[in-house]
Amino acid sequence: MSELQRTPLRDFHAAHGGRLVDFAGWEMPVQYRSILEEHKTVRRAAGLFDVSHMGEVDVRGPGALAYLQRLVTNDVAKLFPGRVLYSPMCYPSGGTVDDLLVYMRGPADYFLCINAGNIAKDLAWMREQSAGFDVTLTDRSADYALVAVQGPKAATIVQGLTPVPLGGVKYYHFVEGPVCGVPCLISRTGYTGEDGFELYHPVAAARQIADALLAAGVPHGLELAGLGARDSLRLEAGYPLYGHELSAEISPLTAGLAWTVKLDKGADFVGRAALLEEKQRGAASAVVFFKTGDRRIVRAETPIMDSAGAPVGRVLSGTLSPLLNEAIGSALVATAALASPLAVDIRGTKLNLHLVKPPFVELKRATS
Repeated sequence: MSELQRTPLRDFHAAHGGRLVDFAGWEMPVQYRSILEEHKTVRRAAGLFDVSHMGEVDVRGPGALAYLQRLVTNDVAKLFPGRVLYSPMCYPSGGTVDDLLVYMRGPADYFLCINAGNIAKDLAWMREQSAGFDVTLTDRSADYALVAVQGPKAATIVQGLTPVPLGGVKYYHFVEGPVCGVPCLISRTGYTGEDGFELYHPVAAARQIADALLAAGVPHGLELAGLGARDSLRLEAGYPLYGHELSAEISPLTAGLAWTVKLDKGADFVGRAALLEEKQRGAASAVVFFKTGDRRIVRAETPIMDSAGAPVGRVLSGTLSPLLNEAIGSALVATAALASPLAVDIRGTKLNLHLVKPPFVELKRATS
């Protein structure tokens, strides 16, 4: 087995009792005290997450905009300095290479955040697509640490450590400035459905940032949170996770992300023809979200059955919602079966699935 990669905060997690596990080849904390309690704390006050395993890429040059318009499905042309865009990027088949964030720092100067488990694959794909464009791609993944402060108290906590006025930073916008004296890209984004900030900063300052945020946050109820709570929070919010609700076999349209696919943005992009065809004929399957009224977690890959007991899909993600106190999840289901009652078998017990339009709970995040 290859040795697990470590973020700059690995020893910080160990010192604070984090239970470290293998996540996409990285040694990461799955929890500290309790996944359920960490989840509730983020919804009630604030949580501090280490997401330094994510990848970062600079995209610069006169051809940067044209290149990104070709690379991703969303419309990068609508960005302006300080704005962030969420977008999938696709294969010619319409399947998803990855979903990512595009930051516009200035004309011909963009910054991408990509998923940890996909860094090598994404970079190879992005470089392959750059042929013919006057653009330079630079892997910055080893240069940045990244932490997220998420929850209703997040803005108050971060504001106490920076002279940058954060009140004017809208959802999916960013500024650059010092946090406890460390230069940061301060992004009002996150993966929990709550208000909050993600702070990109130099690797050497990771412990300084984490210690300062923890000290400033504890009086406001902040707790350290691990990957377990991050997953239950994102599923409760209805956010996709690559390899589950999005994959090489699941297109953004199938995943319910049609709002990110700009077929008429005035630029051809990889996968456009296939996605246009899918839109015109209708997707054969759809990603849906469900709850069960039961506490038993419905695990990924559990078969979905129609009223006659025939298999019509499979579970993509499943967890226990700490706020609803029942199992929730997502599934890929044949479109033709969506009008039929759906169920799963959990160790001999039939559980009916109640389809839900996420989020599963009321969220109070920053407005765009």
